[in-house]
Amino acid sequence: MRDVNCVGIVMGFDFGTKHIGVAIGQKLTCTAQPLTVLQSQSGVPNWKRIRDIYNTWKPMIFVVGLPLKIDGSEQPITILAKIFAIQLKELFPVPVKMHDERFSTSEARLNYFKYYHDDLCARSNIKINAIAAGVILKSWLNKS
Repeated sequence: MRDVNCVGIVMGFDFGTKHIGVAIGQKLTCTAQPLTVLQSQSGVPNWKRIRDIYNTWKPMIFVVGLPLKIDGSEQPITILAKIFAIQLKELFPVPVKMHDERFSTSEARLNYFKYYHDDLCARSNIKINAIAAGVILKSWLNKS
């Protein structure tokens, strides 16, 4: 079996206190797609599920959305997303990057119809958060 890291697999997160969207991307093709939505319990991520997804995909980097206000200033969720990124860095042997996620949810809502009607995504229970994670990851890939 070939090493998946050689093809540049990256994993993106749209952090939230109730749901965390997860997306998978590929550096070689600069593509990203929504993967799943994880439930959080009282703001605590489901680390076992994150570990399972990490072990399945073996990404070479994590990209976490940085939720800023429209003017670029921080908001309360910004601090929580930064803490999530720090925890990822402590728990996994891959670099963690943060990427401005302003307007990602709006773009995800525009793309929701596309994913909602795709049979595979509908059966996989893909939600706005996962689509937003894909938007964040795609934006990061285009700028990296």
